[in-house]
Amino acid sequence: MDLSYPVETEPFRAEIRQWLVDNLPDGWASPGFSMSKDEKKAFNQEWTKKLFDGGWICASWPKEYGGKGLSLMESVVLNEEFARAEAPLRADFFGDTLVGPTILQWATEEQKQQFIPGILNGTISWCQGFSEPDAGSDLASLKTKAELDGDEWVINGQKVWTTQAQFADYIFLLARTDPDAPKHAGISYLLVPMNQEGIEVRPIAQVDGSADFNEIFITNARCPKENVVGGVNNGWKVAMTTLGFERGSSATTGHRRFQRELDQVIADANKNGKASDPLIRQGLAKAWTNVKIMEINGYRSLTDALNGTHHMAALGACNKMFWSEHHKETMELAIDILGMDGQILTGDPTDAVDVRVKRGRDDYPVSDLQASFFFSRSESIWGGTAEIQRNIVGERVLGLPKEPKAVVAGA
Repeated sequence: MDLSYPVETEPFRAEIRQWLVDNLPDGWASPGFSMSKDEKKAFNQEWTKKLFDGGWICASWPKEYGGKGLSLMESVVLNEEFARAEAPLRADFFGDTLVGPTILQWATEEQKQQFIPGILNGTISWCQGFSEPDAGSDLASLKTKAELDGDEWVINGQKVWTTQAQFADYIFLLARTDPDAPKHAGISYLLVPMNQEGIEVRPIAQVDGSADFNEIFITNARCPKENVVGGVNNGWKVAMTTLGFERGSSATTGHRRFQRELDQVIADANKNGKASDPLIRQGLAKAWTNVKIMEINGYRSLTDALNGTHHMAALGACNKMFWSEHHKETMELAIDILGMDGQILTGDPTDAVDVRVKRGRDDYPVSDLQASFFFSRSESIWGGTAEIQRNIVGERVLGLPKEPKAVVAGA
């Protein structure tokens, strides 16, 4: 593992750093900086245009599709500088990071010309339709089906835990297009318009009052037959590409959000005197160590990619399992440190938050740490459960036999 960066990346780093200084609001990310909800809304709208004009949205994409054609190291430097400045880099996470790269890899030229421009300029928002009530970790058991009717696919089924579905223009979903094929072989990857009759979005209210997750009920919804990505009945391979982007897109910056949260937890422990408790100190030390391990593993992932070695899937599984379980444990520690103060919602209604996400009741909002505590409960589930990640590591890295299947009596 080489922690030194090529010298030729330094002028590019300086260029990005200066652009951020020139375009972020004065005082951004400094102690005490805040914006009202109206100011935050205006910033979000203006910032996407600034990112697009600067060419920073999907800058690693090929130039012929609107990107800058950045090298891997240049992409890393770009991500690091935006993370250091705590500046948003994505117009739409699902478009920029998941379906966009999937379209570039698998789609026809006509599909690329249709969808890539809207992803780049932030005019098309997306959600992901993979999980179903009975098909989460065992995704290949999905029951949503699509049948060809002339020039259109007619889709029926249900999706669940669909983030941002209430705002999305399109959903990239998996549907069974050949019911007689083996379960992994009869699935297709479809790009489906959300704004149509036959698609009903129902928010799933969380305990903190937020409703970012949704159920989607699909009844005779339609999309053009050309909206299959990667070919009919090849959706499983295409979906694995998407999940790979989801699990490995922030190698050297992923640890930063956990470091910022841990800094806040340590500050709270010092403030209320809990830092003098030996058990609390031990928990904080373990959390700090975990964040450093994540940082080092990020560099290992980068080194692996640069050297062309092929351990990314297994390393991604290790990292996903590690950070999701760390976050749950650390957020439980945070609530322990807050004590009885953690049992009431202590957020400030005037705090600047993403206006598209309602975090608790307007008159009784959660604090940042409380929001993280609630959300951390889901992180060892979405994107592949910790149990599934352990199976991947066991089978692909350690060479252990596959987990035995349950035997039903009398079968």
